Amino acid sequence: MDFALTDEQELLIQSVREFCEQHITEEKVQSWYAAHELPQEFTKAWVDAGFGLLGIPEELGGTPCDLLTQCMVVEEYCRFSAANLPMYLTSLVMFDIVELGTDEQIKMCLDTYKETGKSLISLAISEPGAGSDNMAMSTVARTRDDGKIVLTGQKTWVTNGEHTPLTLVVAKDEDPSRENNKMSLWIVDMAAEGVSTAKLDKIGNQIAPFCEIYFDDVVLEPTALVGERGTGFMNLMKNFEFERCIVVASLLGQAQAAQEDAAAYASVRKAFNQPIGNFQLVQEKLVENEIRLTNTRNFLYRTVWKLMNGLPIQLDAALLKRYGAPACTAVGNDAIGVFGGLGYTTETRVGRVWVDCRGLEIGGGTTDIMAYIAGRQILKKYKK
Repeated sequence: MDFALTDEQELLIQSVREFCEQHITEEKVQSWYAAHELPQEFTKAWVDAGFGLLGIPEELGGTPCDLLTQCMVVEEYCRFSAANLPMYLTSLVMFDIVELGTDEQIKMCLDTYKETGKSLISLAISEPGAGSDNMAMSTVARTRDDGKIVLTGQKTWVTNGEHTPLTLVVAKDEDPSRENNKMSLWIVDMAAEGVSTAKLDKIGNQIAPFCEIYFDDVVLEPTALVGERGTGFMNLMKNFEFERCIVVASLLGQAQAAQEDAAAYASVRKAFNQPIGNFQLVQEKLVENEIRLTNTRNFLYRTVWKLMNGLPIQLDAALLKRYGAPACTAVGNDAIGVFGGLGYTTETRVGRVWVDCRGLEIGGGTTDIMAYIAGRQILKKYKK
C-alpha cells in the first residue's frame, strides 16, 4: 500500500498553498464570514489560477484531475484558512451541469463561472417536510396543454439561493403524491414571476448563506429541463457519494487547522510555571485529536480510491460521513478545551472550526441517515 503523494499531487498542493498565502488572511476570512459571501476578486482569482476548473473536462476548458486530488485541494485550502470556503460547492454544481445539461446549458453556466468565478446556479433539493425523506417532496412540475411547465412548491436550505441568478430545482412530475417517484430537474430564473425567497440565519458556515425559495405557479419553457424527464433525483444521487467525500475533506482541513493551532498554543501558554502542553490532560486532548484526524484522512482517501477504481462505495461513503463529521467536530471541541476561555472567543479560529463542523454533520446527509444507509448495506454485506 503506497501512501505517498505523486509528484503531480505535491506540486498542485504546493501551488494551492502559495495561492492561499497570497490571497487569504484571517482578517479577510472574518470579513467574508460577516459578508456571507466570497468577494468576486477572490473567486475570479481562484478560477483564473485554474483551481476552480479542476475536474471539468478539458474539451470544456477545464483541467483533468482525479477525485482524490480534488479532495486534497479542498482539504488544503480549508486547512490554511481554518474556514469552510465554499468553492467546492460551486464545483459540485458545475459537475452536475456538465454531466446532465445540454450543450447550451453547459456553455451558459461555464461561461459565467469562468468570467466571474461565481456560480450562475444554485441547487434546490430539500423541503420543509422532506429532508432525508426525499419521497415526501411535494414541489411539482405540471405540463400545461400548451406544452409549458408550471412549477409549484417550496424549497429550503438552498445554499446561495439568493445570490445566484438561477437555481436547479428537483420537482416531482405532474403528481406531488408520496407514491410518485418520478422527479425531474429544472433550471429556474430567480427573477421569474412567482419566485420569491426568505433568508435563513445559520450559526456557522456563514460564507455560504441559506434561503427558502417559493414557487407560485412559475411558468417554465420545456427547454428548462436538465437531463431526462423523470430521472432527475436518481441522477443527482449518483453524485451524492462523492459530495460526502468532498464535505468530509473540507471538515478534515478545518479540523487539522484547529489541531495545529491548539498544539502550538499548548507549547507557549504557561500555567504553574510550565507550558500547558506538559500536562497529561492537555496531551490527551491532542492525542485523541490526532487519532481522529488520522482515521478520518485514511478513511477518506481509501473511500475515494475505491470510487476512482470503479468499486462500490455506498457503504464506505455513508460510514465516512457518519464517522468523519462528528470526529472533526470533536477535534474542534477539544481544541477549544486546550485554549480554555480564549477558545470560546473570536480571538482564535478554533471556535469557528467547531461550529462549522457541527453544521456539516447535517449538511450533505445527516449522520443519522448515514447510519440508516450504512446499516442496510452492512446487513446485505454479511447476509448468509
